Amino acid sequence: MDASTSSSKQGTTEIVFFDIETNVPNRAGQRFWVLEFGAIVVCPQKLVELESYSTLIRPGDLSAVALRSGRSEGITQETVVDAPLFEEVADKIFSILNGRVWAGHNIRRFDCVRIKEAFTEIGRPAPQPVGMIDSLSVLTGKFGRRAGNMKMATLASYFNLGQQKHRSLEDVRMNLEVLKNCATVLFLEASLPGVLNGNWPGSSTITTRSRSSGKLPCREETSRKSPTTTASIGSHRAVPYASRGSLAKMTERVKNLLCRAQGNQPLNNILKHSHSLLR
Repeated sequence: MDASTSSSKQGTTEIVFFDIETNVPNRAGQRFWVLEFGAIVVCPQKLVELESYSTLIRPGDLSAVALRSGRSEGITQETVVDAPLFEEVADKIFSILNGRVWAGHNIRRFDCVRIKEAFTEIGRPAPQPVGMIDSLSVLTGKFGRRAGNMKMATLASYFNLGQQKHRSLEDVRMNLEVLKNCATVLFLEASLPGVLNGNWPGSSTITTRSRSSGKLPCREETSRKSPTTTASIGSHRAVPYASRGSLAKMTERVKNLLCRAQGNQPLNNILKHSHSLLR
C-alpha cells in the first residue's frame, strides 16, 4: 500500500502546496495569464510528498509574454509557445486542487485569484479548498520579520536553502522546506524558552508585528510575490533575532542535542508535532 492510499483510508485531508507563474502586465488594461502551474500533494502527518504535477501553459495572447526574461530560468515566449492551453490541462489542475487544503506563499491574494479567473474564462467552475494555509500571513504572525522581509527568496536565503528559481514546482518545494525550518525553530524556542528566546549569539532587536494586529497592508505590485514593506497595522514590539549564520549554527547544535536525547530518532519525529505552532 502506498502513502497516498494509506492516507486516503485513514480519512486524512491532504495538503496541496501549489504555485503559479504569470506574465507581468506592463501596460494599462493588460491582464494576467497563467504561464505555469506546479503542485505537490503532502501527507500532513509525515510531511511526505505523495504526488506532484507541473505544466507550462500557453496563454491566449502570446504577445503578453516577454521575449527575454531577466531571470536565469525565467519564462519567455519560446518557453510556452508549444505548451498546452489552460483548457487542455484544466481537468488535471482541478483534480489536484479540489477538496484539499491549499497551501502556498501569498496564494490568498494572488494565486487563488488567478486560478479562479482562468476557470471562469473557460466557462467551468473553479476548484474549491477545504482550508487554506497562506505562508505569507502565517509566518509573518508566527515567525516575525527576523529573517528580513517576507519574500520567499529572503526566507530561503535565511535558512541557506538556495536561490529561488521562480518556477512553479521548484518554488513549491522550497516553500515546504521554509515552513519546516520555521516550525523547527519555533518548536525549539517553545521547548526551551528560558535558554533560546532572546539568547541567540549576536542577537539584536527589530520591530515586528504583534500577533493581535490586523491584516498586512496589501497592494498588488508589479512583482506579484513581493509583500509591501510599509509599517504594519496594529501594535509593535521589539523581539530578539539572530544573524543568519549564528542562528543556523545554534539551531543545528540544538537539533543534534534533541536528536541524541530522543535516542537518535530522526528530526521528522519532532517536526510532525510542531505543526501546531503554525496554526
